[in-house]
Amino acid sequence: MKNILIINGHPNKDSFNFALADAYLRGVQTTDAKVSVVTIADLDFDPNLRFGYQKRMELEPDLQKAWELIQQADHLVWVHPVWWGGLPAITKGFLDRLFLPGMAFRYRKDSVWWDKLLNGKTARIITTLDQPGFYYWLVYGKPSVNQLKKAVLEFCGVKPVKVSYFGIIKTSNAEQRKKWLEKAFRLGQKLA
Repeated sequence: MKNILIINGHPNKDSFNFALADAYLRGVQTTDAKVSVVTIADLDFDPNLRFGYQKRMELEPDLQKAWELIQQADHLVWVHPVWWGGLPAITKGFLDRLFLPGMAFRYRKDSVWWDKLLNGKTARIITTLDQPGFYYWLVYGKPSVNQLKKAVLEFCGVKPVKVSYFGIIKTSNAEQRKKWLEKAFRLGQKLA
């Protein structure tokens, strides 16, 4: 049985991101897969990596539980908006605090290489934009996707990482949003 973890990185529960995460969840629930949800905004943790990598901060209980779910998952589904080309601060803080040396990857002694400690996992990024996805890719080089997909997930061994863009959110109407929710539901049904 496949184990799916949905990680919702939007801080506002009234956002369309929450509706997309819920649609994906409902899709997974039509299968025999196990599914869990981490809503980053509900976690009690300090998102600031106060000492960088010089001194380890103890993980708060909510982060410990989230890390256990990440380790158990076969497929990670990240849902977040793009703000100023990047991830919301709370999502970036979640990554900073959890995807640490010795947990998500391990540097090799006297080497530029590293060990990827999350091998065997796959991921899907579901991201919302206030511009068309192709524009975000062509004009800006999709910085949030590069950060999460390449510099975090693939760096730690998660692959493949597929991406679904939903936008333009600010000018969308109810009919368009309904189609997007149906698409997220189908992705959940496919465990993709």
